[in-house]
Amino acid sequence: MSTTTTSTTPPAPASGAGSAERVLQRVVLPVDGDQDVLPLYVDGQLMAAPASSAAPGVTAVPATVAAPGTAPSTDQVLGRTRFSVPVGDRASFATYFNAFPASYWRQYSVLSAVRLTVSTTGAGTVVVYRSNAKGNVQRVAAEVVDTAPGDIAVNHFDLPLKPFTDGGWYWFDLHAGSDDLVLEHAAWTTSPTAPVTAEQAAKRGSVVVTITTLNRPDYCSRLLRTLGQAVQPGGGLDGVVAEVVCTDQGTQLVSDDVEAFPEAERLLGDKLRVIRQANLGGSGGFARGMYEGLQGGYDYVLLLDDDVMVEPEGIARGAAFADLARTPTIVGGHMFSMYQRTLLNAWAEGVQRWKFWWGPSGASEHNHDLGMQNLRSTPWLHRRFDVDYNGWWMCLIPTAVIEQLGLSLPLFIKWDDAEYGLRAQAAGIPTASFPGMAVWHVPWTDKDDGIDWQAYHHARNRVVAALVHSPYPRGGNVVRELLTTQLKHLLSMQYSAAELRLMALEDVFAGPQGMHGDLATKLPEIRALRAGYSDAVYKGDAGDFPARKRKKPPRKGREAEVPKGRLAVLKTAAVGIVKQVRPVDDLAETNPQAAIAHQDARWWMLSQYDSALVSAADGTGTAWYRRDRKRFVELVRRSTALHERLAREWPELAATYRAAMPELTSPQVWERTFHGTPPSTPAK
Repeated sequence: MSTTTTSTTPPAPASGAGSAERVLQRVVLPVDGDQDVLPLYVDGQLMAAPASSAAPGVTAVPATVAAPGTAPSTDQVLGRTRFSVPVGDRASFATYFNAFPASYWRQYSVLSAVRLTVSTTGAGTVVVYRSNAKGNVQRVAAEVVDTAPGDIAVNHFDLPLKPFTDGGWYWFDLHAGSDDLVLEHAAWTTSPTAPVTAEQAAKRGSVVVTITTLNRPDYCSRLLRTLGQAVQPGGGLDGVVAEVVCTDQGTQLVSDDVEAFPEAERLLGDKLRVIRQANLGGSGGFARGMYEGLQGGYDYVLLLDDDVMVEPEGIARGAAFADLARTPTIVGGHMFSMYQRTLLNAWAEGVQRWKFWWGPSGASEHNHDLGMQNLRSTPWLHRRFDVDYNGWWMCLIPTAVIEQLGLSLPLFIKWDDAEYGLRAQAAGIPTASFPGMAVWHVPWTDKDDGIDWQAYHHARNRVVAALVHSPYPRGGNVVRELLTTQLKHLLSMQYSAAELRLMALEDVFAGPQGMHGDLATKLPEIRALRAGYSDAVYKGDAGDFPARKRKKPPRKGREAEVPKGRLAVLKTAAVGIVKQVRPVDDLAETNPQAAIAHQDARWWMLSQYDSALVSAADGTGTAWYRRDRKRFVELVRRSTALHERLAREWPELAATYRAAMPELTSPQVWERTFHGTPPSTPAK
């Protein structure tokens, strides 16, 4: 159903307390002139194109993408809510930030219908579309508009949510006719055809934004400035964000950033609170945010990483979604790449219980570029995905959930978000990774935290989370997976990572009682251990190492190749293991045999060498890997013994860690941890 009115001012949908209408999602545009990010907000002229992927047995239906040469320009952006479509052109809001994720509202909220209000000036047509879970597109309604100078056409479309059980979106296109067509304002709101109760419409849960930062004053202060601008009247977050708590755990303080912090402090005023705290890791910082949310009596705690750029509108949407959820729901945001800004790094996350490792949920994919394949041309994006957890780069948690579940586990870093999602799931509390709510973050591809100091936390925290949550008597395949990964590190001459992983298992056996105490002391131990291994020492220039030399050229001039098939993998591993017990080439002890790019530094490649220069994931340095026969044998012996012990003692360890959960996550215990260690001395 659609209706059209004409006025001299665009009606802003009612949003005040007590109103029967609630804004769910404004249509917004970037105003920083960044052409790279524009495809996340608006698409251009559309043409038919084959779908990139279809489910097995399903015929791919024509999709629509922007035609060459007709991509929107930032010149068409006239303001935060205004966009101009030239005569004869078409613009589509079938985009990540402006399409309406109907299936998520259908699944989790009390709504049964939604209203789209589109205010325009000029001449043309407003066309509304919907999709289903297969990505098929249907035209829903269309209204011709043609306004006199000074008038604004206002079109209302009341749209049901019933057909969206498994997936699907709503969106609209603008097609300019004999005159330019200008979008003045558009919003998705609750609908009078299926109204929510006055109490539901009036609910405005208070949000405390909590940011954990460590020696990133420039990133963090810019994020605070963005939030400060958004909480101003008309900024989108006025009346939404009650406080911003920044937990500074570093020696380079966010308050010392002279470029952005003073303005952030001015804009946020008494909404900003900076807390100095010892470096308790991400879990310690986020636990502090949860704790402050409880102490302040807020309705929601929004966890944010410090090294992100945020679309503030997503915070308002997440709060509205949580307000109208049927039951208390954790609402998570998505992550785009900071460097390739249309690249969607993570859409839906799950934990595979048999091996207890994270990855894409269902048929979703990591690293999808919406600048290359938009919403309409990507069928899997139209499905609704259930998730086990959402990363804490952006995650809104009701304080009612925190009161029930407790705070984060004291894990320092890694697995804290996944474990919390699994804990919530076990208690019947859903997590929704919510489209239209997102940050831009440094991508995983520029990190290799499986071999640096974080290798300890990857291993220990994975085991702890599995002990608490695995449904299998001895953890399924997790112990075998851990041992396989350990052997790959050893074949790759990554002895520092292998040692850290053994330290991790030894700490698991020590029990949960030391986890809080280790938060402030374990990192120095890890750094001291790594300092004794050449594979952990990175230098910035190739000239810092001796020249590469080899006694013998590669056989038939061919370097190692990726083993294909199980038999080839086993053969390559066997050859690599045999090599490890042979004497090391004496020339390789004084000169590296090869230089290996990071993307090629896999176990089957590195196991062929006695020494090699290996570049870091971020390209800033190089380490010299050197084979050590005695160390390899000793580490294999210890690794085998510890993994056998883990498999043997799994049931008893699981019972111990599960029994300790209430105390480990208790706000009172965390309070003692927060105040038990003084903050680090700031750098001068």
